[in-house]
Amino acid sequence: MTSTMTMEPSRAKRLKAQTHDTHAGVDSAIMSAASFADRAGYGRFLRVQYLFHRDIAALYAEPALQALLPGLPERQRLALIEADLIDLGMDAPRPEGPARFAAGEIDLPTGLGWLYVAEGSNMGAALLRKEVAKIGLSDTFGARHLAPAPEGPAAHWRSFTAALDAAELDESDEPRVGAGAGAAFARVQALIDGHIG
Repeated sequence: MTSTMTMEPSRAKRLKAQTHDTHAGVDSAIMSAASFADRAGYGRFLRVQYLFHRDIAALYAEPALQALLPGLPERQRLALIEADLIDLGMDAPRPEGPARFAAGEIDLPTGLGWLYVAEGSNMGAALLRKEVAKIGLSDTFGARHLAPAPEGPAAHWRSFTAALDAAELDESDEPRVGAGAGAAFARVQALIDGHIG
């Protein structure tokens, strides 16, 4: 018997709906901690960014994900975050354990969910760039990882979500995409709690 319920055709829109509350919690935690009031606060935010992007670095090098998401390697921001840390005279934080993903051990649907969260954060970067400009940081010093893509953040996001929506998965794989996005937001929240909160 087939279900008569119609599913939202856009995977990206389904993920947005599924993660709305946790996403809002992450945004609120970052802003309420005055992460952009001064360089010390921004430094704590940068540590969170480093640890999260270290966790997912292997996703950007995964051939199966690259096949689904054109231009994926160029989207990775870990090297830019490392440059930002150097700009500010900061050492990279010591990881608490191994990265969340390792080459050759990546579940593709789960990885798509984590990438949805990582790439979606670029859309909020425009607001953050205005905040860090007030403390003397820019696209070329200290806030390189917040710089927009050449085509602009909206177009950059649309190209990602179009590829995400077009990725052909078995219906049984879909829950793992959502679980991956939820786990990614939970990881960011845990990092915020440990390094900012």
